[in-house]
Amino acid sequence: EMMEEYIDLLTKKKQDTQAFEEKLSLAENAHRMMEKTEDVQIIDSIVVDKDDFLAAYKISPESGEIFTYNDYFKSQGNQPGTVYQTELQNKLFYSDRNGEKDLNIYQRNKQLNDWGKANALPDVINTPANENYPYVLSDGITLYYASDGEGSIGGYDIFVTRYNTNNDNYLMPDNVGMPFNSPFNDYMYVIDEYNNLGWFASDRYQPEDKVCIYVFIPNESKQTYNYEGE
Repeated sequence: EMMEEYIDLLTKKKQDTQAFEEKLSLAENAHRMMEKTEDVQIIDSIVVDKDDFLAAYKISPESGEIFTYNDYFKSQGNQPGTVYQTELQNKLFYSDRNGEKDLNIYQRNKQLNDWGKANALPDVINTPANENYPYVLSDGITLYYASDGEGSIGGYDIFVTRYNTNNDNYLMPDNVGMPFNSPFNDYMYVIDEYNNLGWFASDRYQPEDKVCIYVFIPNESKQTYNYEGE
C-alpha cells in the first residue's frame, strides 16, 4: 500500500515510476506465493563455500551426476554453469554462454561413443535472462532449473517444466514457489528419488562467498502450509 501511494505521488509530480512499479510487481508476486507456501520437512542445512557447493549434494548413482562446467569440460575461467549427466551417461543438460554474457541451457545426446552437437532448449525455457543449474528426474521429462528472469521474485528462482513428447517441446515453466524461492538467489534443486531426499541451494542471509544447502524430504504431492494471514 505504501509503494502504491508513493507511485501515485511520483505520477502526480510527473516523475519516472518504472523502477518502483517493478519493485511493486515483485512484492505482489511474492505475496501470492506466500499464500501457497509448500509445507516441507527440512532435515538439514549446511553452509559451504559457494565455489564448491556441489560437494554437499550426496545423490545416488541411480539419480545421475552433477558437475561444475569447468570440471566436466576440463575448462578454466569464470564459467558458473553446471552439468547434469543422466544415469546411463547418454544425455547431458548443461548451462553455457549463449554467445553473449547470458547463460542458457543446452542438451547433448551420446551417439555411439561421441557426443552429438549442442542443442539449446526452446525459448519457453531459455530467455534473455540467465538460465542455469539444470536437473532432470528419472522419468526423463521433468526438468528443474534456475532463472533470474521473468517470474523470479529476486535473483535466481527455481522453476520446473516437463517435456511434451506429443509436440517435441517443453510445457510453460512454473515457479516452484516458497519456501524454495526467496528474494535472494535460490538454485540447484535436486531430487534423489531412490533415497527420497532433496537438496536446494540458497544464499539468503549468507556472506558473499557462502551458500546454504538445504536437505529436505520431498512430498509425494504438494502440501500447502496452513496460511491464514497472521
